[in-house]
Amino acid sequence: MSANVAIVGAGPAGLIAAETIASAGIGVTIYDRMASPARKFLMAGRGGLNLTHSEPLETFLTRYGEATPFLRGAIEAFPPQALRDWAESLGQATFVGSSGRVFPEAFKASPLLRAWLRRLDDLGVRFASRHHWTGWADDGALRFSTQEGEHIVKPDAALLTLGGASWPRLGSDGTWRDLLVAKGIAVSELRPANCGFRVAWSEVFVSRFAGQPLKNVALSFGAHGTRGEAVVTRGGLEGGGIYALSAPMRDAILRDGRAVLHINLRPDLPVAELIARLSLPRAKQSVSNFLRKAISLSPVAAGLLQEAAIARGVSLSDMTPAALAGLAGAVPVCLIGTASIERAISTAGGVMSRNFNPQFMLHDMPGVFVAGEMLDWEAPTGGYLLQASFATGVAAGKGILEFVRL
Repeated sequence: MSANVAIVGAGPAGLIAAETIASAGIGVTIYDRMASPARKFLMAGRGGLNLTHSEPLETFLTRYGEATPFLRGAIEAFPPQALRDWAESLGQATFVGSSGRVFPEAFKASPLLRAWLRRLDDLGVRFASRHHWTGWADDGALRFSTQEGEHIVKPDAALLTLGGASWPRLGSDGTWRDLLVAKGIAVSELRPANCGFRVAWSEVFVSRFAGQPLKNVALSFGAHGTRGEAVVTRGGLEGGGIYALSAPMRDAILRDGRAVLHINLRPDLPVAELIARLSLPRAKQSVSNFLRKAISLSPVAAGLLQEAAIARGVSLSDMTPAALAGLAGAVPVCLIGTASIERAISTAGGVMSRNFNPQFMLHDMPGVFVAGEMLDWEAPTGGYLLQASFATGVAAGKGILEFVRL
């Protein structure tokens, strides 16, 4: 009798594992609590599906920090070029953007997903939607809550790919953590990653500038720095530049209760040039008009400078050119918390590496595998998130094939 495999979670890791297993002639059923698969994958592709990155593999691997040792084998076995070749096999050619990021030529996720689901259908992969996994029965069978009542499944092997805890309305709500902890599996706390931060803006500032971007700024936190964009929100800051520094800033807040980010509003102007321009006569211009003309500050950037001056108890108009240049080159912004995990791009934390083997099978639960964002890793945006999800899904799929063939 042919083996049967259950995959819980219809995101990229689960789908690529299903393809890996079904291609070897093994029956696969994918269970997911949503009505259709890959909801978060589709959301990620709305602004351009960043599949992976083109930088050298050794540099690429460093982006995973402390998780690199346990992710290395999977990513080396299914590296960025393999992911690009796979997309090409589905009729979705890729290209490298100016930043080194890799995108499908169609740019969106939907054409790729449609071709992928057709392939899975051709391979005989079955989908069971609206199946909410609730844990294990006493005999190790998987339990699901459905609209028709409880559904019990006893597969030959199971793969859990339930994602993290960000964007729960798309399917990954992190409730699986308690189920694994109850089984003695070590799972680190789920935390927001690539997330925004909370700032106690004044009402005057936020009412005028919420939703406006700070463009072409340099952001620094301790030894970490980046160039990019930050967007003022009613509650704080978000945007690509903020996400790039989110891990150390989040950890500092968890440790100290706050973190101070510094923003250089004109990183391309040397300090001496800033001082020279700010030393020009202001005449009867308002401070914001003077800053706009002298150093090309946008209204939101000038507003941020004013916000920082007020916090110091000084007026911009009373500051010397040198002091004003110094403030514009390093505006301090006190971060008092992270934005909610529900709105984070991804999640840090998860099943700790000591729980599983190189094929991602749990040591204490033979036949149960884990992959994707459920694992204890995080990475910046830039294609690293999807690459690791795909690679661990492929590795777990191969591990399942070895297990069911024993």
